[in-house]
This record gives sequence, structure tokens and C-alpha cells, in this order.
Amino acid sequence: MKIIPLSKRIMIGFLTGMFCIMTLTACAEKQDNMKNTTGSETVSDASEPSSEPVINNQNIKLTFSLEDIAGKTYTNEMFQDYKLTMVNVFTTWCTPCINEIPDLEKLNQEMAEQGVAVAGIVLDAVDEEGNIDEEAVQKAELLAERTGATYPFLIPDADGLDGRLKGIDAVPETFFVDQEGNIVGETFVGSRSFNEWKTIVEAQLNSLTGERS
Repeated sequence: MKIIPLSKRIMIGFLTGMFCIMTLTACAEKQDNMKNTTGSETVSDASEPSSEPVINNQNIKLTFSLEDIAGKTYTNEMFQDYKLTMVNVFTTWCTPCINEIPDLEKLNQEMAEQGVAVAGIVLDAVDEEGNIDEEAVQKAELLAERTGATYPFLIPDADGLDGRLKGIDAVPETFFVDQEGNIVGETFVGSRSFNEWKTIVEAQLNSLTGERS
């Protein structure tokens, strides 16, 4: 695995952030080098959210045991308490990802009574072999503090990178999980406003209700 000197990583991170600031929605990176925080020397960006949902490994059931950035352990049983969980995959260097965290927190708070929760996955908190990147974890801790996010920021493992997270080439990417732990509905690439996400979540809830009626 290629090791990038710290000074070079800092410079790449700065340049990546500048590129992301120029976008409104999503940052993309090559899948063949998922050394996330600044590990990819060729990071591109997307200027608009995907106009159509992206179906990616849908109809699979999630089974896992992961820690969040605070060291608390979460398993797939976390989904049992909610009708729908919105899973937001992001990196600490992606400006659109960071900018939408307050809206996701607002969604997490305001739609809790409807059985909706939000969970984040910090994609750059581990390298492609599943080794934890402490620098990225510290950045995620600062993000949670500065944005007021109370929903969990989960650290993926090697199984996750080889499973549902494999193939992600743009962040943020968001998908939905039902009460049984099944990935349902559509997968979305790119950040969105609170109102846009609320509309999407409500539609997904209605879809789940229709399936069970």
C-alpha cells in the first residue's frame, strides 16, 4: 500500500477541500485507491447531485458490529427501533458532506416521532485494509462537535469496505434501511437541503407503509 508523507497529505487535503468548496453537492474519488482522508492523489468532484437515484447493492441485509467515533458499539440491531434509518456515507475532507450535516441532524430530530433516524459512516476513518486512521477520526469528532450532530458517526471495517461500501466513488452517498435491517428504496449521491431530504424520506416511509398494507 502506498504511504503518503504527512506534509503531502496535508497539501492534498487542502487542495481537495478547495475543489469541494467549488461544488454544491458531491465529492468523488477513484475506487482503486480508497485511502480516503487524503489518500487519493486524484480526487475529482461532482457539481450537481445525481438527477436519478443510484441503485447500489440494494436488497441486501446488513449485519455488522461497528464502533462509532466515541467508541460506542453499534450492531444491526440499531435499526429495530426505527421504521427507517437514513445512512449517510461521507468523508471528513468533503465540503458538501460537511455542509449537510446540520440538515441531517435537524432531520434526525424532527422526524424521530415518525420513526426515522440518521446514521453516518465516516468512509475515510479507515484505509482499504480496514486500519483505523486516527487523524480522520479526530476530524470527525471535531465535525460532530462543531455541527452539533448527535447521530452516530460509525467507523467502517474491512467487511464493510468489501461489502455494501465497495464501489462507492462519490460522497456523500445516502441509502435507507428498514426495521429488519434490509436496504430499501433508492440510493442517492450528492448532498441535499433539509426540505429535499424530508421529501425523499417521507416518500420512502409511504413506500414502506404501502408494502406492508
